[in-house]
Amino acid sequence: MITSRTRLEIICLQARRQSAVMLDTEFVRTRTLYPKLGLIQLFDGESLALIDPLAIDDLEPLWELLRDQSVIKVLHACGEDLEVFQYYAGCLPVPMIDTQVMASFLGYGVSAGFGTLVKDYLGIELDKGEARTNWLARPLTERQLDYAAADVYYLLPLYQKLMPLVEAKGWQEALAQECAGLMLKRVKTIDPDKAYLDIKNAWQLNPKQLAILQKAAKWRVLEARKRDLALNFIVKELHLWKLARYGIKSKAVMAKEGFDNMEIQRHANRLLKMVHDVDDMPEDRYPEKITRLVDLPGYKQKVKHIKDVVSAVEQETGLMSEFLASKKQINQLISWAWKKDSPSDSLPDMLKTWRKPLFESKVLPLLQSK
Repeated sequence: MITSRTRLEIICLQARRQSAVMLDTEFVRTRTLYPKLGLIQLFDGESLALIDPLAIDDLEPLWELLRDQSVIKVLHACGEDLEVFQYYAGCLPVPMIDTQVMASFLGYGVSAGFGTLVKDYLGIELDKGEARTNWLARPLTERQLDYAAADVYYLLPLYQKLMPLVEAKGWQEALAQECAGLMLKRVKTIDPDKAYLDIKNAWQLNPKQLAILQKAAKWRVLEARKRDLALNFIVKELHLWKLARYGIKSKAVMAKEGFDNMEIQRHANRLLKMVHDVDDMPEDRYPEKITRLVDLPGYKQKVKHIKDVVSAVEQETGLMSEFLASKKQINQLISWAWKKDSPSDSLPDMLKTWRKPLFESKVLPLLQSK
């Protein structure tokens, strides 16, 4: 375990002399909005370091390594790790390669597990017994430390096995583009004013009800950030929707609709005031009613035609449909074409980087036809 800044500096300086380093994080996030970092694993091919963020106040040498563009940072299923780095370091590992994305370019789909790949390519069965451990506990057991170390120790030979295969298939540049795209998506934060759009079934509400939901959802995001609590530990999503849908104006009705005692005691006055405030709001300040793509005429037919194209590209490339174009990416494409809540200069995933030559000539005629 690395527990001092001095040793951290030595380890990170050594790592920066390598062309690539393996990284992983262990954290806990049960009730909190932000992850609580418990351990950082770093392997540069020579030294394997388990870095204790609870013992070292200043992790700047590690953050300098993250920012060092001469060193490739290799992770597996990097999404939550990127969130950790963004929150604690204010930066992301650049450049970054994700072995899960490498597997996608080898025909694995979108969510190949680390254990599966290690077994398939290295012939080793990993122990996943400590996956749900409390990484904030001290001291960590030998078994916990071994489990954490394995995540980066086997990442290096896996990366070394996968990279030539990706290169042989001609996907190396596409891999770099896809990993860079993952980081761009992770940097985006929720706009509190638009948080209401993520509430389930918000599309069922009329503009006045949406005005209530917008106020309540914005407040919940800001409160969650202030108190570092997961959104549903502030007020449950369904309860925000009910507040807006029924225009609830009393604690008694809140209780009847299933609000928790804690929600009522702590937040009722504030939430009820939002409902009253919307009564006094001019209608031209209400949000527009939400139009769902699925409700627009011709949507289902468009999706079918695009899926047919994706299936054809799957046959050509050997890449899985879910990786080539997810349901979300197909909707993003249709939304862009129909100019629904999407600026015209913001191209959908299917029309940029490595997907562009695969799809552009095939889907644009479909989108232009009625």
